[in-house]
Amino acid sequence: MNVFAAIGRVTLGFFRETGRLSLFTADSVTGVVRPPVYWWLIAQQMMRIGYFSLPVVGLTAFFTGGVLALQIYNGASRYGAESFVPVVVLVGITRELGPVIAGLMVAGRVAAAIAAEIGTMRVTEQIDALTTLSTNPIKYLVVPRLIAAVISMPILVAIADSIGVFGGYIASTQSLGFNGSVYMNNTMNGLTFDDVSSGLIKAAVFGFIIALLGCYNGFNSKGGAQGVGAATTNAVVTSSILILAANYLLTNLLFTK
Repeated sequence: MNVFAAIGRVTLGFFRETGRLSLFTADSVTGVVRPPVYWWLIAQQMMRIGYFSLPVVGLTAFFTGGVLALQIYNGASRYGAESFVPVVVLVGITRELGPVIAGLMVAGRVAAAIAAEIGTMRVTEQIDALTTLSTNPIKYLVVPRLIAAVISMPILVAIADSIGVFGGYIASTQSLGFNGSVYMNNTMNGLTFDDVSSGLIKAAVFGFIIALLGCYNGFNSKGGAQGVGAATTNAVVTSSILILAANYLLTNLLFTK
C-alpha cells in the first residue's frame, strides 16, 4: 500500500502544481490588460532579458550554424547533394535551432535570475510589503517581465538567425570550399516568409514560458536561501522542458498540413 500512497502523493502534487500554475498564468495574463502599466520597468527588463543575453546567444548561434553546415555537408556529400547545404542550414536555423537554442540559453540565464530575484523578495517579505502598500505584486513584478520577454525574444532570435546563417557561411566558404557569392545566392533563393515567421512565433511563446516560470517559481519559493536555490533550479529545468515540448507542439501546428 505504501507504493500506491507514493503514487497518489505524486499525482496529487502534480495536479496541485498544475492548478496553481494555471491560476498564476490567468492572473498574469489578465494583468497585462489592466492598468497601470509600468513602462519604465518594461524597458528595464527588456535590457536585462534581451540586450544582456545577446552575447551568449550570438556566440551559440554562430558556432551552431558552423557545425550544422559541416554536418550537413558530410551527409549530403554521400549523395552528391552538396548544393543543398545553404538551404538546409537556413531552414534548420530559422525554423528550429535559432529559436530553440536561444530559448534554452535565455532560460538558463534569465529564468534563473528572475526566480532568484523574486524568490529573495519573497523570503525577505518584500512582496508582502508591496501588498501592504496597495501595490499589486503581479502587476509590478510579473507583468513587466512577461511583456519584456515576449517582445525581446523575437528580436533576439532574429539576430541569432542572422548570426547562425553567417556562421554556416563562414564554415562553408572557409572549410568546405564553397564560393561565397553562390552560397549567398542559394541562401537568399531558399528564404521564405514562413521560415522566419514560424521561428519568431516560437520565440515569443518561449519568452512567455521563460518569464512565467521564472516568476512563478520565485513567487512560490520558501525556506530561506535553500528555498531560493531550489526555486532557481526548478525555474531553469521546467522552462527548458516546456520550451522543448512547446517547440514540438508549435512545429506540429505550423507545418503539418
